[in-house]
Amino acid sequence: MPLPEPIPLYGPEYKRDPYPLYARMRAAGPIHRVRFPSGVTAWLVTGHAAAQRTLADPRLGKNHALGNDRWRENASIMPEPQHSQLQVHLLHQDAPKHTAMRRLITDAFAPRRVEELRPRFQEMADALVDAMPADADSADLVRCFAARFPFQVLAEVIGLPPHLAVRFRRDWGKVVAPVGPTDPGRPAYEALLRELQGYIAEVVADRRAAPGDGLLSRLVTARDAGELTEEELDSMIFQLLVAGQEPVTNQITTAVVSLLRAPEALERLRAEPGLLPAAVEELLRIDSAFELTTWRFLAEDADLHGRRVPAGDSVIVSLCAANRDPERFPDPDTLDLDRAQGSHLAFGHGTHFCPGAALARAELQVALGTLLTRLPGLRLAVPEEELPWIPAVLGRGVGELPVAFDRPACPRPRG
Repeated sequence: MPLPEPIPLYGPEYKRDPYPLYARMRAAGPIHRVRFPSGVTAWLVTGHAAAQRTLADPRLGKNHALGNDRWRENASIMPEPQHSQLQVHLLHQDAPKHTAMRRLITDAFAPRRVEELRPRFQEMADALVDAMPADADSADLVRCFAARFPFQVLAEVIGLPPHLAVRFRRDWGKVVAPVGPTDPGRPAYEALLRELQGYIAEVVADRRAAPGDGLLSRLVTARDAGELTEEELDSMIFQLLVAGQEPVTNQITTAVVSLLRAPEALERLRAEPGLLPAAVEELLRIDSAFELTTWRFLAEDADLHGRRVPAGDSVIVSLCAANRDPERFPDPDTLDLDRAQGSHLAFGHGTHFCPGAALARAELQVALGTLLTRLPGLRLAVPEEELPWIPAVLGRGVGELPVAFDRPACPRPRG
């Protein structure tokens, strides 16, 4: 049965558990008109097969210039001049520019390099657990671990020097959350945006004055060699600093919540650490931190999954809805550590498949393995309904994760 459109995609209940709504949408058809908090309407694709086709559809472009006036009026995109200066990164580029820019970063996130750095990631994770408060009944896993570990890893991987890393403010990541021009929070949003832009300028100046062999230095060198414009350089650094860590923070929280909901799976994973790689894939599938993709646009009116979509209307794919499609994943709402792996869409699909997927997988394996090993008896310290799910339009995660655990068994393993 068709659902009344546009379907609202916001509100506390939706953010806490969007999956019942996604199930109704999938059953009614693969594509629907939806409305976001800013008032912008879009076309949302939900089924797994339709999502794969959409993400690989050459008719759909990512460049914001393809958006029509109806989209632009309410899209809550960054104000100028920041939009032109910070929004020309990989997520908003099409081939051949996307291909050339992506080539500059792939080596830094290559699986072989990630594996070489894994012992260093483990040291970071252990140090954060060591620093958790020893005299409290509970701890916020976001503040103590999930919000810190991904940034420390990112700084190591991209070559952000310690004197700059310590000055990065997590609040700057909020600039990716849409804040409309008439929203009362717009002035604070724009202030954060200017602060982050100033920080990026400092990073560029620092790496130009004291170049190293890290990714940031290589990007500055590429700019000075004419391979990137100044705006493209700043935008790529912006994307690395924001998209390179906050989604992993959120994914750690969704994974821990999913495991705490399934205590038998949690205990099995603790007893069989060899299951971690497969478990991470299943945890990515069952509740992805990338709930929705960013905008895509048709250059001209066209049929998309049986609906006529006007040129410049925004098209978005629900990765979370696709990953629980029963036509692809039997019993999709169950966390199954023995599930046959393959084809979940947590990292996207096609040319815009996440270039940092190997790094994210390693981070999740290290993070979850460390937490399960070193925090026996891990459990929620508050009722689950009190967890504050973040209101982000595109992402899923909890802003706080109060947990308790059995402290006497928490020393760092030796050897």
